[in-house]
Amino acid sequence: MAKGKGDRQVVTLGCTECRERTYTTSKNRRNDPDRLEFRKFCPRCRKHELYRETR
Repeated sequence: MAKGKGDRQVVTLGCTECRERTYTTSKNRRNDPDRLEFRKFCPRCRKHELYRETR
């Protein structure tokens, strides 16, 4: 059997306030073609901030 194309890719998430890149996650590029956004804790800002996928 042939192996699939592998639609999942690892992406880095960066804080929108201080621009620190703290988190990584994987996404399916076929289901989520746009940038991901999560509210996560930023250790530099010491509060929950919006994290956006960086390129």
